[in-house]
Amino acid sequence: MMPKISKLNVPEKPRKLVVFPERIGSLVINGFHHGREESNYEEIESGEELQTFDLTRDFALKQMIKDRCYDFDDELISFPQNKIRNLGSVVLHACNDDEKRSDLEYEISRKEINLEKLQRLASSGIPDGGSLRATIWKLLFGYLPTSQDLWEKELNESRLKYDKLKEEFLRKPSELSWRKDRSMTLLGHDTSSGVIEPLKRYNISKEDDHPLSLGKTSIWHQYFEAKISEQIDRDLQRTHPDLEFFSGDSSLSRKNKESMRNILLLFAKLNPAISYVQGMNEVLAPLYYVFSTDNDEHNVANLEADTFSCFVILLSSCVDHFCQQFDCGSFGIHSTLSKLSELLKTNDEELWHHLEFKTKVNPQFYAFRWITLLLTQEFSLHHILRIWDTLLSNPFGLQEMLLRICCAMLMCVKSKLIRGDFVGNLKLLQHFPEVDVEHLLQVAQGMQNLDTSFHSTV
Repeated sequence: MMPKISKLNVPEKPRKLVVFPERIGSLVINGFHHGREESNYEEIESGEELQTFDLTRDFALKQMIKDRCYDFDDELISFPQNKIRNLGSVVLHACNDDEKRSDLEYEISRKEINLEKLQRLASSGIPDGGSLRATIWKLLFGYLPTSQDLWEKELNESRLKYDKLKEEFLRKPSELSWRKDRSMTLLGHDTSSGVIEPLKRYNISKEDDHPLSLGKTSIWHQYFEAKISEQIDRDLQRTHPDLEFFSGDSSLSRKNKESMRNILLLFAKLNPAISYVQGMNEVLAPLYYVFSTDNDEHNVANLEADTFSCFVILLSSCVDHFCQQFDCGSFGIHSTLSKLSELLKTNDEELWHHLEFKTKVNPQFYAFRWITLLLTQEFSLHHILRIWDTLLSNPFGLQEMLLRICCAMLMCVKSKLIRGDFVGNLKLLQHFPEVDVEHLLQVAQGMQNLDTSFHSTV
């Protein structure tokens, strides 16, 4: 079952707090505003990148068979042609991955990293395994500076700030449970019997105990805080239930869920006008998973702190989509859905006309989830990581590339959509079928764009 996505009503004029900046889109990272400064990129020297080489089909097959100690005839007459193509493709893919890994490792080993070149290399996919993707994503987010000399200093400062925020704002689960029971008792519930009775009249004698009070000692504030914690716990139980890393009752999954819970709850407390919205757990999961694959023990020990900081940076590019107050604004979800419709019209007017007028399947019926959850519910985790390589590498911003990919998703199932009616098309797009992700991304990168007005900082 797909997780429910809900939206919170945000007051027209939220309380002005240090931890929640006035400008949506520059959220707080460890108590400080985040905004990426413009960088002057180095000129790329001709011939600096490794040149690719081609393996012939027969040579690729022979080499693979030789490595596996098979006997074969030089002409390979009896070997099926489809097997030759498949095995050759596997070998070529492995060779391309090795070459790509070599290029990326060289780029991030430089004292001063050329971010523009790194974006170009990473956009075609980061090979799995090792610390490569974890390090590159931190660079693409701007969490790691491009100067390697500053890495240790920046990481230590950021991690120390996170520890202080966590100590200040997060209570231990046992303490939170005790405070919840105390709040329920004071509000008229007898929690000892296990039976919830009707609320009794409660005399509010202090201004701090008003239901709208955000004071830390407010009984009402503690009650609502407990409700948010319960919602986060329920959502984490539904996060990638097919993967042991996130689900189950193993010590690993319990530890991971506890860390993700801390991140989501701390974000909600630091940004009270947004708080926690269902679906944020799905956006957090790929980040937490990738950073957990780092081979550096010190980085893994600070997995929670690094993930939190990058999660805040990521949400800064799409937080308006979670807030109902901003739905009709220039960066709200309605505006974003309109841009998707315009982009489809620009690149495939026939499909656009069929969806908009013949079957009347509007983007809000299917693309709301695609956009707010950054496609995390439409693909497997393995494919999400590959898609995010391209999303995070886009020099014009994550949201610009996200719309391209959403448009490409429609174009890649055009033949089915053209033949379908309202019910059939809606079902197809709400349960998106498996597609060739590499082809999907090629379509997205090659399509005609609207303009550059939708560029973001991530």
